[in-house]
Amino acid sequence: MRCRNGATSTVRKAQVPNVTDQSQGRLSDAQVAELLALTRDVDSVELKMTVPDSDRRAAVVALGMDALDAQIRQVYFFDTPDLRLDEHGVVVRARRAQRRGDDSVVKLRPVAPAHIQEAWASDNLGVEVDAMPGGFVCSASMKATWEPTLVKEVASGAKAIHKAYSKEQRSFFTAHAPDGVELDDLSILGPITVLKLKLHPPELRMRLVAELWLYPDGSRILELSAKCPPAETFQAAAELRAFLAMKGLDLSTEQQTKTKTALEYFSAQLSGSD
Repeated sequence: MRCRNGATSTVRKAQVPNVTDQSQGRLSDAQVAELLALTRDVDSVELKMTVPDSDRRAAVVALGMDALDAQIRQVYFFDTPDLRLDEHGVVVRARRAQRRGDDSVVKLRPVAPAHIQEAWASDNLGVEVDAMPGGFVCSASMKATWEPTLVKEVASGAKAIHKAYSKEQRSFFTAHAPDGVELDDLSILGPITVLKLKLHPPELRMRLVAELWLYPDGSRILELSAKCPPAETFQAAAELRAFLAMKGLDLSTEQQTKTKTALEYFSAQLSGSD
């Protein structure tokens, strides 16, 4: 990792695009132009939509999902009880996954991609646009992979939280976290059980990923996503939209946020509220 501007490099959020108008389900001309400009400087684009729980069963049938083919994951977030990191656009996450190693990420959003790439040079840094009906956001993620037991040991308290994060992840965190907030001071928010299923519909040239997030209170969020090269964003979005419409899935419904839902649930648990 190399930080050209020093360890205290920050992202000026006033310059960062972050469009989340989901009332219309489609982007305005100005938003399309903004998204087009963003895609010139990012590594990848992920197209996403969430399915209302009332339509979940219909989506499972329409897409031929088989739960027995899904990979089981456990997702943990780390934040202060009052979610100070979330307020500053910082997400600290670690995951366990069935039949594979653990991984962790320090994510910053929204970001200006050219600025963050100029400030940080690392093969472990990914800059991506998440686009959903009516909105998009650009994020930067510093990632690391670990042996399969590490996250479990951190979650149990056997190891400190910082053990699940590499030296460059810790530097990235320090540069963007609120003053006075340290990794080992954070609360463990989780786990969330996630079922991840990869789909290869013959009508679609891209792979579709379904994730069902199962929250401790019994609520669920089903997200469908597909990745595409930045240069193919609008063509891929049109193809995916047409495919989902053909399957009877409504893209105009209000979109849910997996991470925000998890953080708010566990924050309420820590505060003792219902």
